[in-house]
Amino acid sequence: MPEFVLRDGTELQRLDDAHVDDLYAVVVAERARLARWLPWAQTSSRNDLREFVDQTRRQYQASQGLQTAIVADSRAVGVVGVHGISWPNQSTSIGYWLSELYEGRGIVTAAVRAYTVHAFRTWRLNRMELRAAVDNRRSRAIAERLDFKQEGVLRQAERIGDRHLDLVVYSALAGEWRG
Repeated sequence: MPEFVLRDGTELQRLDDAHVDDLYAVVVAERARLARWLPWAQTSSRNDLREFVDQTRRQYQASQGLQTAIVADSRAVGVVGVHGISWPNQSTSIGYWLSELYEGRGIVTAAVRAYTVHAFRTWRLNRMELRAAVDNRRSRAIAERLDFKQEGVLRQAERIGDRHLDLVVYSALAGEWRG
């Protein structure tokens, strides 16, 4: 996916070293909020983010997925990307996070829509999956707004700190996608 303008100048840019400082500032400022849903957020350091960027570079070079920075007001304010691609199964899953200052503007919905279109049209995949904690209403609303179908609940499927969260599994299929 090339750089992609979502709305009002907000864009997706392939994640690189230039985004690390901005993203780390968001993590530090919003650590408690992010750590409620993301297992890495409680302990993530600037070096962890640099390693993540390096890992995403290798992922992209191996045709195993793509991670992008969400850039608004000339700075990185979040990340959206696929966790990996199963080419034999023609499927992938998507994850994202965004600074609280930019929530409620439809940015993540537009980003997930753009990735799903890209997955189906460019990568020729059949399935896009999205998982969200049962109590994470904002994340679940993105899947539902985009007409992803709820498939079920994975009980205690993700550990966040000392809690095990149930995850709702949603999917979109290429043959059904109206996005």
